[in-house]
Amino acid sequence: MSEWPHRHTQATHASIRQAGGMTDGEAETRTLVLLRHAKAEQPGNGPDVERRLTARGHADAAAAGAWLARQALLPDVVLCSAARRTRQTWHDVALGMTGVPPEGGPAGTAPVVRYAAAAYEAHPDDLLDLVRMVEPEAHTVLLVAHNPGISLLSALLDPELADREGLRTTDLAVHRTTRAVHRTTTSWADLTPGDSPIIARHTARG
Repeated sequence: MSEWPHRHTQATHASIRQAGGMTDGEAETRTLVLLRHAKAEQPGNGPDVERRLTARGHADAAAAGAWLARQALLPDVVLCSAARRTRQTWHDVALGMTGVPPEGGPAGTAPVVRYAAAAYEAHPDDLLDLVRMVEPEAHTVLLVAHNPGISLLSALLDPELADREGLRTTDLAVHRTTRAVHRTTTSWADLTPGDSPIIARHTARG
């Protein structure tokens, strides 16, 4: 049976240090990964919330999952818009991480997944509120949502480094809290605008 990849590796800690993140002896930090959904069908006669991914979208989302696994950026919690295209994006991201779809039951500690209707067409402040409700034990959170909200949230967290053109389909922006936090004392509720610089960007293409 396939397993969820290990979240912590020596190579990953080295890359984090090079990116200006944690160093030896520091307390642990929180990491928020923002992902705009993969390429979807053009709007048609049906409701927008039911739009599906294209073949390219499925491939790109799986590539995003593979990249996250290579970086050991595996989420403890996934916050996903309830729209069809975002749910399909997460499904393929999980497939890219483990080699099997999430319903296939990979061994190991799988993330907690929450499908949030409130994340569909959400204002960035509303998305930030969703993140703030995550339990403090979670160290890495993946948010899968839509433009313009998810791009505006990235800009809200890091006004200087956020892409002015916003996140394209299957773009990832990795934010890390600037303050060192401790597992038992700090909550995601402390996340504030301008407090989480971007430490990595990636455009996934399958």
